[in-house]
Formats: sequence, structure tokens, C-alpha cells
Amino acid sequence: MAGRTERARHWRYAELPGVDLLRARYVHKTFVRHTHETFVIAGIADGVEVFHHGGGDQYAGPGSLALINPDTPHTGRAGVPEGWRYGAVYPAPEVVAAIAAETTTLRGTPGFVRPVLDDPYTVELVHRVLRAADEGNALAADTLLRVAVTRLLRLNGGPLPRREVRTAGARTAARARAVLEERMAEPPSLEALAHDLGTSPFALLRAFRDAYGLPPHTWLTDARVRRARRLLDAGIPPAEAAVRVGFTDQPHLNRHFTRIVGVPPGAYQRERKNVQDARPASRLASGAWQNRQQSR
Repeated sequence: MAGRTERARHWRYAELPGVDLLRARYVHKTFVRHTHETFVIAGIADGVEVFHHGGGDQYAGPGSLALINPDTPHTGRAGVPEGWRYGAVYPAPEVVAAIAAETTTLRGTPGFVRPVLDDPYTVELVHRVLRAADEGNALAADTLLRVAVTRLLRLNGGPLPRREVRTAGARTAARARAVLEERMAEPPSLEALAHDLGTSPFALLRAFRDAYGLPPHTWLTDARVRRARRLLDAGIPPAEAAVRVGFTDQPHLNRHFTRIVGVPPGAYQRERKNVQDARPASRLASGAWQNRQQSR
């Protein structure tokens, strides 16, 4: 990879509803531990990404994919001095479920079994989805996304385990999460929260981490960024969104948003506005993809 300049674009294409898109190159970027409401399908083009997932570090190099299921805590950083370059699609769970129901025999809620898969063909499919979206080629983008998701589910798919609240600790964690969601802008201290739930601070901390993979304060930051994204999508200015979700000011939002989403909130919102303002246009086939998108 030439140079050491970091760049990223996080956007949506109106003709791919329920799917976020990312094209990025990072060198010094570090993603803090966080989750996504969507799936992450990231195709590595150059360099190496390292991400902590499931109790250990995972390494994804050129020709491999980093695959993260919804609500799964993970991090992200460069595994080599030159960083990593990748393209990613973030389909909503209902998008993946619909594709799985039509094209696979998976039962239950579908997901990925392994977090890293060596498959250069699907990496190329992911990048071609992004290219088609850039070109305004709705037919190609939709087709290639479906082929890529189907292939990944056939190679590396399985039903996601159901998260059932059975233990007293899990029930306490769920109640704590509900309180934090309701009082996101003005959350209680750990001690006050534990007292209100009839437990001790450390018992609540352990139960919450066991249930959600994150301590309450980290989960809250993650949840604030998620809610800020929805506000930005709705056109709320970043400064106002910051206050609404409980950050002290816009720089506070900027710092956490960039460490989780990968781009600043202003750039994120501009791309959303571009999608909303886009006028219908004729879609021209790019041609090259048509003979190469057959699912293997």
C-alpha cells in the first residue's frame, strides 16, 4: 500500500435499504470494544486487521473476511505497520435472514460460525458491491450483495444461539440495561444502580459483563453512539445529538463516535443527507459484473 494516509467513507445507498457501506484505509486507527446492531462483512484488500473477538485476537489479511454477528463485542486495529485497507457491508439482521430463508437450508436466526474466513472470491464480491453502489448500479449492487451473503452463509453459516435470560444474574443485567436505556442522558452510578436493583456493585458488574460482553459504562457509550446515529440519520445536528444522548458536548461525541463508527459524526451525517437528497436517476449496468456474479 502506497503512503500512510488514513481515509474512510461510511455511507448508504438508497437502493440497498438496511445496509450500511464502508470503504476505508487505516494505519493508526484503533476501534475500541463495541458492538453493531447489524452484521459486519469486511473484505480485506491489503494489510492486516487484528480484532479481539470471542476471547482472543483474530487476524484478517488480504483475501480474507472479518465476519461479526450482531451485538457481538469486538475491537479493531492494524496488525502491520502499513495498516489495512478494506471494504465492508453492514446488512441488518432482517436482510440476512431474508436471504438465508430464500437461498439456504439454515433454520433459526442465521449467523456466521467463524470470525475470519479466507475467501478471496467473496472479498472481491464485497468490493464490487461498493463499486456498484458508487456507480448507481442498483441491479448489480443488490445482486452482488445477495450472492456474497448466500456464499458466506453456505461456507460459514449456522444458527445463532438464542440468548435466554435464565439466571438471576442475567435477569438483573437485563433490568440494569433497561434502566440505562431509559436514563441514557443522566445515568446513575454503578452503586446507585446496584442498590436500586437489590444487588452489590461488583455482582452487577459481573452479571452485566457476562450477559452483554461489556461492563455497564462501556455498554452505555456504545448505546449512546447507536442512538446518536439514529438522531443523525433523522437530521438532528451533531451538537444537539450529543446532548440528547448524554455526551457533554459535540467534541465528546466526535471522539467516541469516531472510535466506534470509524468516521466523525459530521461526515457520517453528510453521507446520509446525500442519500436523502438524491433524485431518482436512470441506472446503467456496468456490464463487466454480469458474467461473473454466479454463486459458486
